[in-house]
Amino acid sequence: MRCGKIAVIGRANAGKSTLINVLVGEKISIVSPKPQTTRDRILGVLTENEYQLVFVDTPGLYKNSTYLSGVMMKTTEHSVEDVDLIMYVCDGHEGISETDIETMKKYTSGPVPAIVAYTKTDIMPKENIPLDIAKMYDAGIRCDIFPVSARRGSNMKKLKEALIAAMPEGDRVIEGDIVSDRSEKFMVAEIMREKILLKFEHEVPYGIAIVVNSFEQNENGVYDINLDIVCEKKSHKSILIGKQGAAIKEVSSFARQDMEKFLGAKVFLTTYVRVKEDWRNNPSYVRDFGYGDN
Repeated sequence: MRCGKIAVIGRANAGKSTLINVLVGEKISIVSPKPQTTRDRILGVLTENEYQLVFVDTPGLYKNSTYLSGVMMKTTEHSVEDVDLIMYVCDGHEGISETDIETMKKYTSGPVPAIVAYTKTDIMPKENIPLDIAKMYDAGIRCDIFPVSARRGSNMKKLKEALIAAMPEGDRVIEGDIVSDRSEKFMVAEIMREKILLKFEHEVPYGIAIVVNSFEQNENGVYDINLDIVCEKKSHKSILIGKQGAAIKEVSSFARQDMEKFLGAKVFLTTYVRVKEDWRNNPSYVRDFGYGDN
C-alpha cells in the first residue's frame, strides 16, 4: 500500500486546516477566519485499504512578533523534516504576492517533492485562476498546482489522487484506527479557543491560551471539564466576561455544545478567566501552556 507523511505549509489563514479536515473527513484542527488559529503541529490521518495519508498541519507562516510566534515558526520548520511530500497551500482569494512566490519557492524547490493547493476558488473570480497559475509558473514554480475549494469539494478528488500517487510503497506510518495524534483533552481546549476566536474581535483572541485543569468522565457518562481561559490584560478579561458575565456564558455554551458533539456525551463545563500579563513573550508561560514541545 502507499503510505507517507505530508507537511501542509502555507501563509496564515490560507485554509490549511479546512483542507485537512475535509481530506480526512473529521475535524482535526479548529478553524476561524483569523490568523494564528493553528498554533501546534497536529497530525490528521486518513487510512484506507490501499493507502494511508498522514497530514502534518502546521502554524501559518508570518513575521515573528512575540516569543510564541517564534516558537510556532520553529514548529513549522521542523514539520517539513522527515516527510514524503510538502503541500504548500496558497489562498487564491487573497491573490498571489511576491512574498507568496518567494516562500513557495523555498518549500517547493528543495529535496522533498512538493505540490501546491490553490484554495478558496469558490469565493474568487474564476478568471483569476489561470492568471495566478501562470504567474507561479513564470516565477519558477515547477510542481503541480491544484485549484481547489475544500468547502465545495471542487477538484478535491484530483488533489487526493495526486497525494496518494506521491506516497511511497510501504507499511502504515500510524498503526490503529485513529484520525489524529492529539488527545480528547487537547481537542476540548482547542474547541474552547476556536469559539473565542470566532466571537471576539481585535487583539483579544490572539492573546488567549486554554488550560484544562480537569477532564473526567463520571460514572453516569457525563464529562466534568474545568478550564482556565488565560488572557494578557485586565481589560481583555473584562471583555471576555462581559456585562454580568453574559459574554463568557455565551461563548462557553457554544463551546460546550461542540464538545458534546466531539465527545459523544453530555458535558458539564466550568470556565474561569485569568490574567497572565504578556504571557506570549514569557518562555516559561509559553511552555507551561503546552506550546513548542511537539
